[in-house]
Amino acid sequence: MRAVSYAAFGAPHDVLSLGDVPTPVPSAGEVLVRLRLSGVNPSDAKARAGTRPGVIKPAFPRIIPHSDGAGVIEAVGQGVNPGRIGQRVWIWNGQWQRSHGTAAEFIALPAAQAVPLPDGVSFEVGATLGIPGLTAAQTVFGDGDVAGQTILISGGAGAVGHTAVQLARAAGAQVIATCSAPAMERVRAAGAAHVFDYASLDLAAQILAATDGRGVTRAIEVEFGQNASLLAEVMAPNGTIAAYGSGKEMTPTLPFGPFLFKALKIDITLIYILPDAAREAAIARLHAALEAGTLRPEIAAHYPLSDCAAAHEAVMTPGRAGAVLLDIG
Repeated sequence: MRAVSYAAFGAPHDVLSLGDVPTPVPSAGEVLVRLRLSGVNPSDAKARAGTRPGVIKPAFPRIIPHSDGAGVIEAVGQGVNPGRIGQRVWIWNGQWQRSHGTAAEFIALPAAQAVPLPDGVSFEVGATLGIPGLTAAQTVFGDGDVAGQTILISGGAGAVGHTAVQLARAAGAQVIATCSAPAMERVRAAGAAHVFDYASLDLAAQILAATDGRGVTRAIEVEFGQNASLLAEVMAPNGTIAAYGSGKEMTPTLPFGPFLFKALKIDITLIYILPDAAREAAIARLHAALEAGTLRPEIAAHYPLSDCAAAHEAVMTPGRAGAVLLDIG
């Protein structure tokens, strides 16, 4: 099969190469998926670049990147219902702690990691449901229903944030979002009642004014370290900060006093290790929203498998309006 892989960390055009590798055979409990699309995420690009803290070399001699994707089950291993052959599926954790991800024509992986696509949902959408979709669903609904709550979503134009805006709005929350100025109309169209430029000098005052001074009950946070002080000002007492990123400040300094006297909860999400029950609940939330027509993930760009390096550059480009996908075949 054709696959893109790398054997050393580095810039995408320097280390990613397209070649032929053996087609995997599904082991007991696994399925073999013929991939149509591979979802490219910032975490894939960071892993290839070697920027993860404490990681000095790739975990395997050669890595086929990417955790997300969508395709059709072509074969099954022992113990898997053969009736699944021909099933349209989307994939999560394709390359998590494994050498072979979805930047290839086929992937073999545990059957539970190939989730049946709801009728009418495209492979395009399916390829966005792994990291961005599950992260959005977990950070919004990690404590249950959000109807009537006021939710602040930072980075509302990003793949996770844009999905989170749609999920929270459809679930009955009042959504406040931040993003860059050029993206504000797009985020408002996704369902945010109030959208503010994250660079505004009076951002905290704008957020508090939008809540009539009550503050937000839940925050979905992509840059926790950078925004910790802002959150201390705008959170309501007993609120929850559902943080899934802090790339610009990985060693944050917290204003503990304000956090303490508001009794704020910090709920950090790493979607790769989400417990089974929580993952199943997040999948159910995504599928329900797709079937109701209230979730429409956006696609920024498609690239051919042979141009995987350009896809890695695109996914790290600020201002990207949606997911980046590789067309496999």
